[in-house]
Amino acid sequence: MSKPIFQIHPNRRRWLIIAVIFLAIVFNYYDRQIVSILKPMLKDEFELGDEGYALVLNVFTVFYALMYPVSGWLVDRFGERKIMLIGVLGWSTACLGGGLSRTFGSFLFFRGLLGAAEPTNFPAQLKVITIWFSGKLRATANSLCVAGSSVGAIIAPPLVAWLAIKYDFHTVFIVAGIVGFIIALLWYLIYVEPPAEIFKEAVGDTREEGTKIGFSWGQLWGRKSLWGILLIRFVSDPVWYFCLFWLPGYLQEESGLTLAQIGMFGWIPFLVADIGAIGTSAWSDKMVRKGIKPLKARKIMLSSVAVLAPLCCLTTYVHNPYLTILIFALVAVACLSWLFTVSVVIAEAFPVKNVASVLGIAGGFGALGAVLFNYFVGQMMGSVDAGTIFVAMAFMHPLAVLVLWTMVKKEAPTGKIDRS
Repeated sequence: MSKPIFQIHPNRRRWLIIAVIFLAIVFNYYDRQIVSILKPMLKDEFELGDEGYALVLNVFTVFYALMYPVSGWLVDRFGERKIMLIGVLGWSTACLGGGLSRTFGSFLFFRGLLGAAEPTNFPAQLKVITIWFSGKLRATANSLCVAGSSVGAIIAPPLVAWLAIKYDFHTVFIVAGIVGFIIALLWYLIYVEPPAEIFKEAVGDTREEGTKIGFSWGQLWGRKSLWGILLIRFVSDPVWYFCLFWLPGYLQEESGLTLAQIGMFGWIPFLVADIGAIGTSAWSDKMVRKGIKPLKARKIMLSSVAVLAPLCCLTTYVHNPYLTILIFALVAVACLSWLFTVSVVIAEAFPVKNVASVLGIAGGFGALGAVLFNYFVGQMMGSVDAGTIFVAMAFMHPLAVLVLWTMVKKEAPTGKIDRS
């Protein structure tokens, strides 16, 4: 167990840890949101069309997809403290490099590095939540942590727009890199492994049992629930990626908003999504406290909120950009509730030894789905009615509900300690 640099009561320390992870995820998402807000500016700078812009997205997303499973394995193998620190240092360096780039090739290189470094955050975060919080608080703590994703998306439009207009787009990336190095220092100073009593309350086993009993890497691939989680992320993640990567540009190019107006209003869907997803997570924890089994509580909540996702079809008939923002605010509630709580489903369904690995594999599949969807959008956005894209998006979360109920269950090893 790592020795704390500062002596803080464990119940207070765990909420400080949540705060640091929150900050890390805020700027993690700020970093990836930059290109969507600066899409017209970057297209002019590097002489890109929509297909070229899709390449920028996919260089990031391909590396993100490839490294997500590796990151999960690394967290389970070497620990959340070390891998999270390396990841934050890595994506901070990538942001700094992107800001200093003067050619399209070097810019693509650093977007790829960003994609390779960023996946460490979420497997490490889920491991922290699993070993520091019991099921009665787990979804709420997780949502407060991962709320950084949408807060990053909230602050990105006004901050990126202001920095780009006042200075230039290079400054936007450089600021992100500097902030990342500060977050890395905070993580190094604050995070330690939980004491034995906290671990046992959260996991139900001693540290020796909780960290050794589980499935081997090979055994995981034979579990039906793993394939269910992979399918869920593959079909549901692309809708959130659309909100992050394509919605700001769509509002500028199709709905006529200026960059300054995006800075003023583009954060609204992400604020609504954040509040809604924290609320739905707290609702699922409340069901657990009332006696419903944790995994079932998560399934009930996710099924209920999925009805919001098909509202994106209405955008086809709406020509007011502010109504479009309102519709996607509701869609984003569904997206973020799923993104938050599918991680908790993993923590409820799999042994603690395996949660980071499962999330890593699932995140990779989700990113792969986003790569294919980005290509689809890049090919079709300028050549067909965007309504075709919205219709495809409308079916993704209902399909995920079907998979959730038919394929995901509690996965318990035989009880034999797996020392692989």
